[in-house]
Formats: sequence, C-alpha cells, structure tokens
Amino acid sequence: MSSGNGQQQGTGGEDAAPPEQLALIREAVRKAKEPRAKPRTWRGAAVAEELPVARVLVDKGVLHLDRYFDYAVPRELDAVARPGVRVRVRFGAGARTVREGRREGGGLIDGFLVERVAESDYSGPLAALAQVVSPEPVLSPELLDLARAVADRYAGSLADVLQLAVPPRHARAEAAEPGPLPAPPAAPAPGTWQRYGRGPEFLRSLAAGGAPRAVWTALPGPEWADEIARAVQATLASGRGALVVVPAGRPAGRVDAALRALLGEGHHALLTADAGQERRYREWLAIRRGTVRAVVGTRAAMFAPVRDLGLVVIWDDGDPAHSDDNAPFPHVREVLELRATRDRCAFLLGGWGCTVEAAQLVESGWAAPLAADRERVRAAAPLVRTVGDHELARDGAARAARLPTLAWEVLREGLRHGPVLVQVPRRGYVPRLACAHCRAPARCRHCAGPLAAQDAGELRCGWCGREESGWHCPECGGFRLRAQVVGARRTAEELGRAFPAVPVRTSGREQVLDTVPDAPALVVSTPGAEPVAEGGYAAALLLDGWAMLGRPDLRAGEEALRRWIGAGALVRPQSAGGTVVIVAEPTLRPVQALVRWDPVGHAVRELAERAELGFPPVSRMAAVSGPAEAVTGFLAGAGLPQDAEVLGPVPLPGTDAGRPRRAGGPGAGEHWERALVRVPPGSGAALAAALKTALAARMARAGTGTGETVRIRIDPLDIG
Repeated sequence: MSSGNGQQQGTGGEDAAPPEQLALIREAVRKAKEPRAKPRTWRGAAVAEELPVARVLVDKGVLHLDRYFDYAVPRELDAVARPGVRVRVRFGAGARTVREGRREGGGLIDGFLVERVAESDYSGPLAALAQVVSPEPVLSPELLDLARAVADRYAGSLADVLQLAVPPRHARAEAAEPGPLPAPPAAPAPGTWQRYGRGPEFLRSLAAGGAPRAVWTALPGPEWADEIARAVQATLASGRGALVVVPAGRPAGRVDAALRALLGEGHHALLTADAGQERRYREWLAIRRGTVRAVVGTRAAMFAPVRDLGLVVIWDDGDPAHSDDNAPFPHVREVLELRATRDRCAFLLGGWGCTVEAAQLVESGWAAPLAADRERVRAAAPLVRTVGDHELARDGAARAARLPTLAWEVLREGLRHGPVLVQVPRRGYVPRLACAHCRAPARCRHCAGPLAAQDAGELRCGWCGREESGWHCPECGGFRLRAQVVGARRTAEELGRAFPAVPVRTSGREQVLDTVPDAPALVVSTPGAEPVAEGGYAAALLLDGWAMLGRPDLRAGEEALRRWIGAGALVRPQSAGGTVVIVAEPTLRPVQALVRWDPVGHAVRELAERAELGFPPVSRMAAVSGPAEAVTGFLAGAGLPQDAEVLGPVPLPGTDAGRPRRAGGPGAGEHWERALVRVPPGSGAALAAALKTALAARMARAGTGTGETVRIRIDPLDIG
C-alpha cells in the first residue's frame, strides 16, 4: 500500500539524492529509537486502552459532511493524540474494505482531533488515525465553539471557518521556544481620549476589568491609532488580553507603531498577510500559548485565540475588506460581536464615519455612543465647500476642463502650503438612474429596489426583476432620468498637465503609497488608497461625487460619505487653513452630512428609512445565486420560514474573459441569476438554518460534486 502522503519518491530528476545518501537515510530511519506513525492505516495496530475513540473534524468543507467522524486511536499515538491537534486520517473507505475488524482504504485527508471518548456511536468497524501531524493543540474548545457559531450564523461549514481561523502549519515556527510573558503595564493616561466626553471613563473601566461596549466616532486626524493603543494598554493593565482588527496593512502598521511607542517590544503581535507564513504562524502560536496578550491584525485576526480576552476593537467597520471573500463570507464586525457576547468582554467599534449597523447597535442599547461634542468636532474638522450643478452650469472653466473655478482656486492656494489630495472614483463605478431634476434615486414601486435601463430601453428592477413602465419621481413628479459616468484616469491626467511644475504622485490599485512628505505636491488617489501626509494635507478635492453616489447599491450614500470623510480626516483642521471641496449636489443627504461633519446623523436617518422599508440591517437577507434552473429549484424546496420574502431572481453580470472571477460570482461564459431572500427581525437564524439544510441535502444528492452549483451568502454587502 502506498504511503499516500503526497511526497514524491524516486522521481529520478536532477535533484534526486545519490544512492550513498539514500542508504544513509534508510540506515538512520532503522536506528530511530521511537517508532513514528506512518501516514497509512495501522493494519493490526493495538488500540489505546483509555478513550480509544477519536472524534475528528475532516477538512472537507462540504455541508453534508459538516459533522464529526469517529476513528480508532492506535496505542502508538495515544500520548500525542490529544484534543485540538492536527491529524491525518483515511477518508472515503467503503464498508467492504475491512481487515481484522478495522476499516481500511480511502484517501488521506487533514483534520482536527476534537475529542476522545470511550465508545463510538457508530456500530461498524472504525478506521484508525493515520498520523498526528503535530502534537501542538491548535484548536481550543473556545475557538471550536466560536467557529461553530460563525458557521451556523452564515450557513456554512465548520471546516471552512476553521480554514480561516487556524493558519497553515510551519514546522520551524512551531519548534521555536516561546518567550516569557511580559508583566502587565500600568494603566495609561487618558491622552487625547480627553477630547471625548466619556473617553477617560471608558479607559478607567477597561483598566478596572470592566466590559464597556461603545461605538466610537473618532475626530479627524492621526490620533486614532494612539487612542486605540491606549485602550489596549488599559486592558492589558487589568491582566486581560486585547484584539484589534483593521481593514488593511497600512492602518495595522500605524496601530503597531503606536503600541510599540506606548508599550515597547513583546506586548503584542502583528497578524497580517504581508508577514509571511512562518512569521504569521509564529506570532499566532505565541498568542495561543499565552505569551502575547494583545493582537493587531487584518481580517483573519478576528479569530485570534487571545487568552482571557478583555477587549475587541474594529476600526472602520464599513470597509469592504472586513468581509471575507471565502465561504462562508463572515464579517469581522459580526464575529467580534459574537466574541464580545460569548466572552463577556469589552467592545469598541471605531471610525471617522458611522455605518448603519453601528447606529443600530447604539439604538438597540447593545453599545453606547462615544463621541466628542460639536465644538471639538468643528475645531478638528476642515472647512467643507460644495460645488453643485447650478454652479457648474454657470462656470465656464468647469465646462472647458470639468473642474469648477472654486476647485482650481483651492488647489492652487493649497499647493502654496503643502500637499493637496485629489480623490477620484475608481474606474468602473456604474451609477444607477436618478431623477434628472431632484436627483432622487429611481426605485421599484414593488420592492424599492434600484431601477436600471436595459438594452431595449425599458426599465427593470435590479432586485425583483419587474419591469417598470410610466415611472415618475415620487419627490418632485419629474419624468426624466439621468445617469453620469466620469473616468478617473482622464481627470488625473488633466490635473497633472495643469500643474507641470508640481510633483504628481498617484496612489491606487497598481501602487498604494503609505505616506507623502510635507511639501507641495499633487496626490491623486482612488478612494481608500489615500496616503497619509506628514502634518496633514493643505486641501483636498473630492471629484465626481455623482459617480460614487450613483452606484447601484443600497449602501451607495453611506459608502460615499465614508470615503469622503476618510479623505477629509487627512486634511488639516480649518484653523490651520484646511479646506475640502466636493463636486456634488449640495442638497443631497450625504453631502450635507459631510458639510456638517455629522456621519452619525446620516446613519441614524438611513437606519430609520431602512426600518420603514424593511431593508438590512433591520431585516436579514440572503443572496442565492447560480444557474437559473438551479436557483429556482433550490428555493422551491428550501423550506424557507413563513415570513420569508423572495425578490427575483434577476440576471447577474457575467465575468469577462481574462478577468478574475468575483467571489461567489459566475465564471467566464456562465450565465447566473440571483434571488434575494428577506426575513424580518428574529427570523435570521431560521433563514440561515433552512438554507444550510437545503444546500447540504442538495450536495448530498449530487454525490461527488456533480450538478449545478448554488451559492449562498448571508447578509451580502452588495445587494443592488
């Protein structure tokens, strides 16, 4: 029987070892004092005397196999086969492959040993554990329970969640000796937390071992990283651990630098994808072993096994990077809410803006608001000026160069004092239709979904797929629609040609800058890629506001305001001459919220409207996508809750040849449809359970994965 461990043996290539070396290796193996477990079934091996049955979670990641499987524990593996270790087992052996009372055969597959018991519920013969990959118990009961809760919340499999939660093994990192646990630091001084009415009280509660929950609206400027570091220090001072999750590597580096400046080395770990597999696993092991009590990282760090967790922090929860692109697509905010509830620890959701979900946490009483008064907000924020359609129509410079005179003046004046940021929308923002007179979004009369124009000219809802004839604006009674698309590249090129003597730096998908010096320069950036200027930007131009507000998505206004406030927060305060110019209609709600610097007020109004219309997050929603017949058949037999409402299905945009496939989307040449299933508050768990059960049954009937694919995503970010 072959070993089946995936190693190449006797390839005969250029790298093959000479016969003399192979002979030495064989002799060393023969002289080994301790027998090693071979990656194959233990034919005739004696079984452990105590707790001879191991329950294993196999790494299959399919719903109909989302359960534990029992295996016999050989006596040779008794000492190392502990709960939480990685193992390899034979999986897929038939009932006929039984030798000497034990099942054999099947392919080798990775898994986790969950527990050991005295007897098995399975009456047939058991296969034996093939190998204990490592004696390191990486799966604790707490992490297992959290992963199970996340899998149920998002209608996914436990194995898929553990792939996100437990990093791949690295032997050299595992063999490294753990360092000593540093002594808890002293409680920090409030510092800039004094700018917030209840900020010092929040820190004192953390240092005293309390578990406050807060939604924090941070003031503009770079102090946010130091404020998070002080919250972490206060938690460590109480003898507990802390976990901070940020959307990308750049903000993670800022919090990391703030913690090093405040605490020194050895108190925290940094978990980011840029660290590499060995370093990341070494840091993760230090967290699991308890030698590091504070963690800063990106999305995957939400599962970090911090000992005695006392605080979880998420920064900028509206960033799409907080939603995982792999099944079952968990969101950092929801996972940290689960951890705060299960571990009874403190919770801090912070950002310059405010999402509707954050406003709901405050409205429900689950968390308290933590913000500065209006006087401090006005002192810290830059001056915001707007340029609307009427000004553009009367402005000859705007008609010639697509930039209003006010923007040119602010840009020229700002370059005399420092760098100027120019934010331009990403290429590919496709606006929805809106009233040509008052700019109110065009929505379906049946489900309030966004209307889109088809090739034939008719209007069709992007949610339920119904045609809309005789549309008129419910706000002003107008009958004309408009859409506007402006390319970002052309705008950036024109600005560069207009100021040939000024250095032009770009930051976007191809190259993202981290910082820029405090010198006159033109910094052209796409949303989310804005570098930090030393000393702050002298001014900022937010161009083509309609291209962001017009995205065909429920979150278009919220996302546009988040991007604008994120850019404006990098600008110097108004007292230092900082000015922001936004080219968008000033009467629109997100623009008004930016002018007042009031993201919380905007989120509260959005929440009230969504509650009235039954939109998320007040309702729970799931997206079911796949080929048309598969989606229809799946929903017909899904056993949805009685209060579920199905919207659609409607066609999904295809993937162009040569372009990467979107997460959960169709491949090149495939034609998919998507249906949205909406349930009222309180029915979200029932919806997830029904969809998970139906998908598991469908996959079981499909056998070895044949049949048409159906994909499920609970609480999708993009619902149109």
